[in-house]
Amino acid sequence: MEPIIEVRNVIKTYKLYDKPIDRLKESLSLSNKKYHQTFNALDGLNLNIFPGEAVGFLGRNGSGKSTLLKLITGILTPTHGEIITNGRISAILELGAGFNPEYTGRENIYLNGLMLGISREEMNLKIESIIEFADIGSFIEQPVKLYSSGMFARLAFAVSINVDPDILIVDEALAVGDSRFQTKCIEKMKELKQKGVTILFVSHATEQVKRFCNKAVWIKEGKIEAVGESSEVVDIYESYMKTDSANAAPDVGQNKVAVDEQLEEIETPTVSKVSSEYMAYISKVKVNKKDVKTFDEVIVEIEYEVYESNVKDLLLGVALYTPNREYIFGPNTFLEKIDIPQTLGKHTVRYIVSQIPLLGGTYCIDIGLFNNEGLVCLHYKENAESISITNKYISEGLVYMNHRWEVVQ
Repeated sequence: MEPIIEVRNVIKTYKLYDKPIDRLKESLSLSNKKYHQTFNALDGLNLNIFPGEAVGFLGRNGSGKSTLLKLITGILTPTHGEIITNGRISAILELGAGFNPEYTGRENIYLNGLMLGISREEMNLKIESIIEFADIGSFIEQPVKLYSSGMFARLAFAVSINVDPDILIVDEALAVGDSRFQTKCIEKMKELKQKGVTILFVSHATEQVKRFCNKAVWIKEGKIEAVGESSEVVDIYESYMKTDSANAAPDVGQNKVAVDEQLEEIETPTVSKVSSEYMAYISKVKVNKKDVKTFDEVIVEIEYEVYESNVKDLLLGVALYTPNREYIFGPNTFLEKIDIPQTLGKHTVRYIVSQIPLLGGTYCIDIGLFNNEGLVCLHYKENAESISITNKYISEGLVYMNHRWEVVQ
């Protein structure tokens, strides 16, 4: 199979000046004196992407991810090397990019179509589905300079995914907009993926890359650090990020929690305050006791409310952290094939650890509601509850592991 995108030894170099006047001095210098330093945003990248692949790009801010995507779309040109693409590219790179602020939303739809090589006649056949997807009401007839960031995202996404692209590029677009819109976007991206559209996806939410993409590319300081199956590359990247930031972790301390054998709970705002904003909401979290010992049973009871007639693929996750936000364990109902209620109303689910293996310390419990296999976060409660584990001296470390000793001689 021939690649749909070929990146061949691509270098993108920028000139960095200490002061704006240095650019003018350099251009007028008779001795060709340099007033700049060179910076390679991309440094010798080679990459092949094949039709139908969903590729996630990972890396810190400034690593070169967005620069690469702009080169692929043709917004930028390489300093050295070449990029070969085959097919129509539709991209959401920067909020409002390609929009004329003085034009209405409707006029900008036609403008974007023209930029993609789509005639007005062809756009006439697509425009109603685009407007329906954007779902911004009468604002479609208003200048986009009046739009909120969410409206920008809705319109940009609606245009990009409804023009029959061969390649769809999405750079952090899902970070804008509410959960309902994110759900709609993910479902449409899944549909395009099933049709064989090649998708390039940038997100700082590594779980989205792991769950949506079949391939991932980690770019570090302008070079490809790792490329391969998405879950493996994400694990390598997350391991690096944890190690790299270990010295910068805040010292939160081990806050002692008072002993209370009764159920402790956290209550959240009333339904009327959240039903218009959320599809589903975590209303209460309880633990059976807050002071426990290693191997005790721990029960976390989660009450949540669904505000739609049915939230498809609803899942619930529970994550355990140290106070320094070191991730210990995070199962969810989708991975473990547990069906939870997803229809309108109030529901309760219990997460039970029959023998908790953790050793002494205070541990935080996060609760999250998601849909689309965890791609869209509907509601998340960080530090929703905590437990404190104390023991007589039985071992050292974080967790007790089953083991045995053998004396050989």
